Amino acid sequence: MAQKIQDFVQKLLDLADIKINGDRPWDIQIRNNNFYSRVGKQGSLGLGESYMDAWWEVESLDEFFYRVLKADLDEKIRHDLKASLFILKNALFNQQRKSKAFEIGEKHYDLGNDLYLAMLDPFLAYSCGYWSEAKDLAQAQIAKLDLICRKLNLQPGNRVLDIGGGWGSFAKYAAQKYGVSVDVITVSKEQAELGQKLCEDLPVTFHLQDYREIKGLYDHIVSVGMIEHVGYKNYRTYMEVVAKHLKDDGLFLLHTIGSNQSVKATDPWIEKYIFPNSMLPSAEQLTKSMENLFVVEDWHSFGADYDKTLLAWHDNFKAKWPELRAKYGDRFYRMWRYYLLACAGSFRARKNQLWQIVLSKNGVPGGYKSVR
Repeated sequence: MAQKIQDFVQKLLDLADIKINGDRPWDIQIRNNNFYSRVGKQGSLGLGESYMDAWWEVESLDEFFYRVLKADLDEKIRHDLKASLFILKNALFNQQRKSKAFEIGEKHYDLGNDLYLAMLDPFLAYSCGYWSEAKDLAQAQIAKLDLICRKLNLQPGNRVLDIGGGWGSFAKYAAQKYGVSVDVITVSKEQAELGQKLCEDLPVTFHLQDYREIKGLYDHIVSVGMIEHVGYKNYRTYMEVVAKHLKDDGLFLLHTIGSNQSVKATDPWIEKYIFPNSMLPSAEQLTKSMENLFVVEDWHSFGADYDKTLLAWHDNFKAKWPELRAKYGDRFYRMWRYYLLACAGSFRARKNQLWQIVLSKNGVPGGYKSVR
């Protein structure tokens, strides 16, 4: 029976040009033969957990996942009952309701500022960089931050709201370079505390609160990498909140990872270990949530840049690991590498996208001039 399962797995992997115990960087090395039944029963959750348990190795994880996802192998492996119940739970219940809003902050963004200081660029931008002319991560993130500022046409004295502003990368840059004041909303205590220190002496204020608690009126609103935690049941509410707090002549820039299809849950392994209560919006889900609230002025897609960003984060993480190891441990190291490199492979395979969408409430008079 074991040999039959192994033969079946190899037939699947042949579709992605991956060999079991082969000698190429993307070939999988099996260290525990229970791997086959575990993945057969548990799908992606079993694949990720068995890697964390060192049941298998791949020299180039990102290339392995690129090939697996490009060949749609994720859709050919059946999921167990537990995975099916997980998807059903997300369809029936609002996993991103207000009472659960702070879970993502506590379980992911509050892991430790030392981890993110080691991995990210000097501005601590934890989202896709813009690599059109950049030569390294720092340049790509500055290019992204400046791109956002130019798309919003920021002017000195503008009052800007940043929903899910992380450690204040956009707020700090916009305040320094464009002379605006920024209110930053976050559900992470660690981000709020460090972010406020990093923005000291700047007109930047952090608020530890859910987006549904926002008050005030703003010239412009920006949200970078936050709507992935909002959930499909709340997209309309989210857009209504933004519309309510945006001035009639203001612009809203939404920066988000996007899915090629409408889903109601995320990958079970990502949900359990990386981003609880998260999911990626599709274009259909977003546009439906915007109806009668916003005019779509610009839709910019540059998801291939996330591959480069994730690889840069991985290189930084790996280089600084000796300083982090005692605190986080070797199983965390395998988990975090798996997360970064699996995502890199997914963007390389164009399974995930990255969108910057510029919205106005009433349409820009004379038309919006796209910025790149």
